[in-house]
Amino acid sequence: MFDRYLVRTDSLENVSFAGKTVGYRFAVHNSNYRGVFVSLHNGYFLVMDGELVPRDQQAFAVNGRTPRGFDEIRNAGYEHWDFADEAWVYVDRPGGLAEGAHTMVFKQSVFAAYGYFPGCGEYITDPPQPGPETRHFLIMDKTYNPVTYDLVLRDSTPKEMAR
Repeated sequence: MFDRYLVRTDSLENVSFAGKTVGYRFAVHNSNYRGVFVSLHNGYFLVMDGELVPRDQQAFAVNGRTPRGFDEIRNAGYEHWDFADEAWVYVDRPGGLAEGAHTMVFKQSVFAAYGYFPGCGEYITDPPQPGPETRHFLIMDKTYNPVTYDLVLRDSTPKEMAR
Protein backbone atom coordinates (compact mmCIF):
# COMPACT_ATOMS: atom_id res chain seq x y z
CA MET A 1 0.00 0.00 0.00
CA PHE A 2 2.70 2.51 1.01
CA ASP A 3 4.94 1.27 -1.81
CA ARG A 4 3.49 3.86 -4.20
CA TYR A 5 4.88 6.64 -1.98
CA LEU A 6 8.48 5.44 -1.58
CA VAL A 7 9.70 7.68 -4.41
CA ARG A 8 8.66 11.32 -4.77
CA THR A 9 7.69 11.25 -8.43
CA ASP A 10 8.56 14.89 -9.17
CA SER A 11 12.12 14.66 -7.82
CA LEU A 12 14.16 13.10 -10.65
CA GLU A 13 17.04 15.40 -11.65
CA ASN A 14 20.56 15.21 -13.04
CA VAL A 15 23.47 16.18 -10.79
CA SER A 16 26.84 17.66 -11.60
CA PHE A 17 30.18 18.00 -9.87
CA ALA A 18 32.69 20.68 -10.87
CA GLY A 19 30.47 21.58 -13.82
CA LYS A 20 30.34 18.03 -15.21
CA THR A 21 27.13 15.94 -15.18
CA VAL A 22 27.99 12.84 -13.16
CA GLY A 23 24.62 11.17 -12.66
CA TYR A 24 21.13 11.70 -11.31
CA ARG A 25 19.20 11.63 -8.06
CA PHE A 26 15.65 11.18 -6.76
CA ALA A 27 13.94 11.60 -3.40
CA VAL A 28 12.82 8.60 -1.34
CA HIS A 29 10.92 7.87 1.85
CA ASN A 30 11.39 5.12 4.39
CA SER A 31 8.91 2.26 4.19
CA ASN A 32 8.93 1.62 7.95
CA TYR A 33 6.51 3.79 9.92
CA ARG A 34 8.87 3.74 12.92
CA GLY A 35 11.87 4.78 10.88
CA VAL A 36 15.12 2.81 10.93
CA PHE A 37 18.71 3.24 11.92
CA VAL A 38 20.64 4.15 8.80
CA SER A 39 22.97 1.17 9.28
CA LEU A 40 20.01 -1.16 8.59
CA HIS A 41 19.59 0.25 5.08
CA ASN A 42 21.11 -2.10 2.52
CA GLY A 43 20.45 -0.27 -0.77
CA TYR A 44 17.97 -0.58 -3.58
CA PHE A 45 17.01 -2.92 -6.34
CA LEU A 46 16.90 -0.29 -9.06
CA VAL A 47 16.26 -0.59 -12.80
CA MET A 48 16.17 2.68 -14.75
CA ASP A 49 14.85 2.49 -18.31
CA GLY A 50 15.48 -1.26 -18.41
CA GLU A 51 19.06 -0.98 -17.14
CA LEU A 52 19.98 -2.51 -13.76
CA VAL A 53 21.79 -0.05 -11.48
CA PRO A 54 24.20 -1.99 -9.23
CA ARG A 55 24.34 -1.08 -5.55
CA ASP A 56 27.94 0.11 -5.88
CA GLN A 57 26.75 2.85 -8.27
CA GLN A 58 24.21 4.09 -5.71
CA ALA A 59 24.79 6.54 -2.85
CA PHE A 60 22.41 7.65 -0.13
CA ALA A 61 21.98 11.06 1.53
CA VAL A 62 19.82 11.64 4.59
CA ASN A 63 19.80 13.98 7.59
CA GLY A 64 21.60 16.75 5.68
CA ARG A 65 24.70 14.60 5.10
CA THR A 66 26.58 14.28 1.82
CA PRO A 67 25.90 11.14 -0.25
CA ARG A 68 27.48 7.97 1.14
CA GLY A 69 27.80 4.48 -0.26
CA PHE A 70 25.96 1.63 1.44
CA ASP A 71 29.20 0.04 2.62
CA GLU A 72 29.91 3.26 4.52
CA ILE A 73 26.48 3.70 6.08
CA ARG A 74 26.39 0.16 7.39
CA ASN A 75 28.50 1.57 10.25
CA ALA A 76 26.08 4.45 10.98
CA GLY A 77 24.26 2.67 13.80
CA TYR A 78 23.89 5.93 15.74
CA GLU A 79 22.02 7.74 12.95
CA HIS A 80 18.26 7.40 12.50
CA TRP A 81 16.18 7.85 9.33
CA ASP A 82 12.74 8.92 10.51
CA PHE A 83 9.59 8.00 8.63
CA ALA A 84 8.73 11.59 7.70
CA ASP A 85 12.25 12.51 6.53
CA GLU A 86 13.01 12.59 2.86
CA ALA A 87 16.32 11.15 1.69
CA TRP A 88 18.04 11.13 -1.71
CA VAL A 89 19.40 8.28 -3.81
CA TYR A 90 22.28 9.33 -6.06
CA VAL A 91 23.26 7.24 -9.06
CA ASP A 92 26.66 7.46 -10.76
CA ARG A 93 25.95 7.73 -14.48
CA PRO A 94 28.27 9.95 -16.53
CA GLY A 95 26.17 12.35 -18.59
CA GLY A 96 23.08 11.75 -16.42
CA LEU A 97 19.69 10.98 -17.94
CA ALA A 98 18.20 12.33 -21.14
CA GLU A 99 15.37 14.84 -20.94
CA GLY A 100 11.86 13.42 -20.88
CA ALA A 101 10.08 10.42 -19.40
CA HIS A 102 11.82 7.53 -17.62
CA THR A 103 10.59 4.25 -16.15
CA MET A 104 12.06 3.09 -12.86
CA VAL A 105 11.58 -0.26 -11.10
CA PHE A 106 12.38 0.19 -7.43
CA LYS A 107 12.58 -1.87 -4.27
CA GLN A 108 13.95 -0.79 -0.91
CA SER A 109 16.11 -3.19 1.09
CA VAL A 110 16.14 -2.51 4.83
CA PHE A 111 17.00 -5.04 7.51
CA ALA A 112 14.14 -5.61 9.93
CA ALA A 113 14.78 -3.89 13.26
CA TYR A 114 13.12 -6.51 15.44
CA GLY A 115 16.10 -7.85 17.35
CA TYR A 116 18.53 -10.67 16.69
CA PHE A 117 17.47 -13.77 14.75
CA PRO A 118 19.53 -16.81 13.73
CA GLY A 119 21.37 -15.86 10.56
CA CYS A 120 21.69 -12.16 11.39
CA GLY A 121 25.47 -12.39 11.65
CA GLU A 122 25.77 -13.53 8.04
CA TYR A 123 23.55 -10.68 6.84
CA ILE A 124 25.73 -8.17 8.67
CA THR A 125 29.10 -9.45 7.42
CA ASP A 126 27.92 -10.32 3.90
CA PRO A 127 24.64 -8.54 3.13
CA PRO A 128 22.68 -9.85 0.16
CA GLN A 129 22.37 -7.71 -2.95
CA PRO A 130 18.92 -6.13 -3.17
CA GLY A 131 16.88 -7.85 -5.85
CA PRO A 132 13.34 -8.54 -6.99
CA GLU A 133 13.44 -12.09 -5.65
CA THR A 134 14.86 -11.15 -2.23
CA ARG A 135 12.02 -11.95 0.15
CA HIS A 136 13.69 -12.95 3.41
CA PHE A 137 11.93 -11.53 6.48
CA LEU A 138 15.22 -10.15 7.80
CA ILE A 139 15.80 -7.74 4.93
CA MET A 140 12.43 -6.91 3.48
CA ASP A 141 11.01 -4.96 6.39
CA LYS A 142 7.93 -3.34 4.79
CA THR A 143 8.76 -3.51 1.05
CA TYR A 144 8.09 -6.91 -0.48
CA ASN A 145 7.74 -6.36 -4.23
CA PRO A 146 9.36 -4.02 -6.76
CA VAL A 147 7.28 -0.97 -7.70
CA THR A 148 7.29 0.67 -11.14
CA TYR A 149 7.34 4.47 -11.31
CA ASP A 150 6.93 6.68 -14.38
CA LEU A 151 9.10 9.74 -13.82
CA VAL A 152 9.98 12.84 -15.81
CA LEU A 153 13.37 14.51 -15.51
CA ARG A 154 12.69 17.74 -13.60
CA ASP A 155 15.14 20.10 -15.24
CA SER A 156 17.74 19.73 -17.94
CA THR A 157 20.16 21.86 -15.87
CA PRO A 158 22.01 19.54 -13.46
CA LYS A 159 22.01 20.39 -9.76
CA GLU A 160 25.57 21.06 -8.56
CA MET A 161 26.56 18.82 -5.67
CA ALA A 162 29.40 18.76 -3.15
CA ARG A 163 31.45 15.65 -2.53
